[in-house]
Amino acid sequence: MIEFNFILNLLDIIYLQGDIFGFREGPLGSDDPLIKGMLLSVFAVIGLSILLNLFNAGIRKKLVDSVKLKRIMKETKGWQKERMAAFRSKDQKKIAELSKKSQYMNKMQMEMMQMNMRPMMITIIPLLLIFYFLMPTLFSYTVALSPIPLNVIPVDFFQLTCTVEKMAQDAAAGMGPYCNAENEIYLWAWYFLTAIAFSGIIMKVTKTSMNE
Repeated sequence: MIEFNFILNLLDIIYLQGDIFGFREGPLGSDDPLIKGMLLSVFAVIGLSILLNLFNAGIRKKLVDSVKLKRIMKETKGWQKERMAAFRSKDQKKIAELSKKSQYMNKMQMEMMQMNMRPMMITIIPLLLIFYFLMPTLFSYTVALSPIPLNVIPVDFFQLTCTVEKMAQDAAAGMGPYCNAENEIYLWAWYFLTAIAFSGIIMKVTKTSMNE
């Protein structure tokens, strides 16, 4: 099961290269940032992503009954596994027996979803405010350089690194410059990558991981 914190991080930053609120054009960042230089920016964004992950973990620890959540997850996973096995073996008696518990399992899954939504309702607004108002003043548009292209998803709005085509397109449109070299990593993309890298470790340390 994908960690819910990963989904939150994805939802928080997936549209930051665009301009969904109309405050600015182009990717997240500033052409005159307070923190200058790629090396300093790399470590500053890592520190910020760790702090925000700790904030998420703290809120989650306070609001979510992890013992109850793990019990519900274990129970629903076990039921789903048994049900799939029964369907594969075409054991109609077992299928009928497990189907009687469908309503109860749906209730448990809804409760699990509500427990996971609770911390998101508190963290989503502060995170969006940080992404849209604090980070653009602190950092430039790109904060790191990758040895290889990272644009593995074939959609324009989810580009992690600069491309020659994108640089030429922005220059022709009189925008930017958002990046100075091919494969420079956008600010939001570097945060995205570091948040994913440290979220599992932080959840283990804070005992908020659901896989334990």
